[in-house]
Amino acid sequence: MKQIAEYFGENVFNENVMKARLPKETFKAVKNTMDNGKRLDPSAAAVVANAMKEWAIEKGATHYTHWFQPMTGITAEKHDSFISPSQGGSVIMEFSGKELIQGEPDASSFPSGGLRATFEARGYTAWDPTSYAFIKDGVLCIPTAFCSYGGEALDKKTPLLRSMEAVNRQAMRILKLFGNEGVTSVKTTVGPEQEYFLVDKEDFDRRKDLIYTGRTLFGAMPPKGQELEDHYFGVIKPRVQAFMKDLNEELWKLGILAKTEHNEVAPAQHELAPIFATTNIAADHNQLTMEIMQKVAKKHGLVCLLHEKPFDGVNGSGKHNNWSISTNTGVNLLEPGDTPYENAQFLLFLCAVIKAVDEYQDLLRISVASAGNDHRLGANEAPPAVISVFLGQELTEILEAIEKDEPYGGKEKELMKVGVHVLPKFPKDTTDRNRTSPFAFTGNKFEFRMLGSSASVSGSNVVLNTVVAEELRQFADELENQSDFNGALHDLIQKVIKEHKRIIFNGNGYDDAWIAEAEKRGLSNLKTTPDALAHWLDEKNVSLFTSHKVFSEAEMRSRNEILFEAYEKLIKIEARTMVDMAYHDLLPSISKYVRCLDTDLTSDYEKNISSQLTELMNKAYGALTELELKIQKADETVDIPECAFVCKDDVIPAMAELRKYIDKAETLTASEYWAIPTYGELLFDVR
Repeated sequence: MKQIAEYFGENVFNENVMKARLPKETFKAVKNTMDNGKRLDPSAAAVVANAMKEWAIEKGATHYTHWFQPMTGITAEKHDSFISPSQGGSVIMEFSGKELIQGEPDASSFPSGGLRATFEARGYTAWDPTSYAFIKDGVLCIPTAFCSYGGEALDKKTPLLRSMEAVNRQAMRILKLFGNEGVTSVKTTVGPEQEYFLVDKEDFDRRKDLIYTGRTLFGAMPPKGQELEDHYFGVIKPRVQAFMKDLNEELWKLGILAKTEHNEVAPAQHELAPIFATTNIAADHNQLTMEIMQKVAKKHGLVCLLHEKPFDGVNGSGKHNNWSISTNTGVNLLEPGDTPYENAQFLLFLCAVIKAVDEYQDLLRISVASAGNDHRLGANEAPPAVISVFLGQELTEILEAIEKDEPYGGKEKELMKVGVHVLPKFPKDTTDRNRTSPFAFTGNKFEFRMLGSSASVSGSNVVLNTVVAEELRQFADELENQSDFNGALHDLIQKVIKEHKRIIFNGNGYDDAWIAEAEKRGLSNLKTTPDALAHWLDEKNVSLFTSHKVFSEAEMRSRNEILFEAYEKLIKIEARTMVDMAYHDLLPSISKYVRCLDTDLTSDYEKNISSQLTELMNKAYGALTELELKIQKADETVDIPECAFVCKDDVIPAMAELRKYIDKAETLTASEYWAIPTYGELLFDVR
């Protein structure tokens, strides 16, 4: 049996493989591209392509694909074989540098938000040499960006790479002010924790709502849910353990650093966490992780649910985006450090993040907005829709001392000045964690806890990278050419703390008193996706992205339309699924049981249950009719954003009303008459 170290990354064209198979000069050129963002010469690309092809064929691959991430939120691929015709009716195996660098998929059917008409089909994929190629299901997968014929980004990777370049440019300006001459690049890193549910496939196949929408639209809670908290970190059930073992092996073969696995709070809920990676690689790996989770689950007779709230009444699933920023020399710029030099630098980067979160609360909320996540945010397993920053007691006290020019903790008589010895050494964990905070400092990184389970991490990290880049740009503009750098630095940090301390909150984010306090502080509370998306095209946001060349205004408008449209389409699908299930499955189940009771009403029990169910059926039918009218209203609303608000304000409340009566009827109907698997079966059948 192979040891992990023997097969880890065996399906990845990684640095070790390239070093062994490429000429020294070509390998050096590729490394320069990966480490410093330098463009790779076409002649070097041709050499890489040939080596990549030979390696892939040796691994049994017959096809290659440009693997990309369109605006659907999932990945896309079009397979081409390596074969080319040769004389005598035979074939040869070819793969050129041109084929490696650029592909041409049909772009007509991918979401474009008006950037492309349906008949304008041409699109291009462009190789991302900073992310390793890999073999999946016998196909060589080349990570790529995806753009239109006119060069507009049609994917999630292109803006992510642009945002990484933006933060690199501005961070390098700051580091030069601190004398970091050896640093040549700065990259953001991410470790996305992934939560998910596992349910039995036979149960899944009998639930139209799970099949069509990924979540249950009906379902009464069983006698036991998560009240005892006995599932959290509990012993992993054998069937789940077997799934996790196979999942880890598949991920490790692809070089994905799957590290931690455990049961989460809700029954049937679990989590997987990787080790940090450069942001674009982490985004690639997380997309692969979600795909492979679903594939491996099926091999075990399971289905992996990635919806943010698949079950009402128990915790939903999120994706905690652990974000940091590091130099190519290995320095984490959010590490407080031991020396005055490092601490001063740390405080400036910390203030950049605080200011960014405060000034762009709306963008951070938009970056996690989806119909599924609206069910989760503000519940007891996710932070509220109000954005705030958790720093912990010690760091908060230090910032307060700087703001007031007072000694920190009474330990020194000298007034607090940035970069002098009164700033204490930080252990990595000086405070408790705050799971109610949307944006928490956790030692040497920030944990953005608001992402939904099914989301691509690219969207949130585009925003994070860009808003921090903007603040670093402003800081560099202010500090460059200052005659008294240390004095200007102190004044700048002090000013940022005074003006943006409103965003810092270390208490209980679930407390209603905090929501009221947040309103007093002037913090936004964008509770739903349409409410949030309405701010995407605010002037300050358009200016931000266009000035850093992360999005053009046209690309921003397209994404606004795509996100609004995705929301209203999903709500309509859910509503229609409810109508279908009510008519064809659930009302007939209730009616059949009532008829059974009515044949011989000999007991008070039968009379009472029959009466209750008859009343519930009538109310459910009335709610069903009302829901159909609301769906019709949404269908007749042509304007996409307006339709999204109709779905939010009219369709969703009508869905909740129908569910209320059906779920109550479920609790009174005999099990053998109920047409679909119950919550009890879905949550506890996997053993």
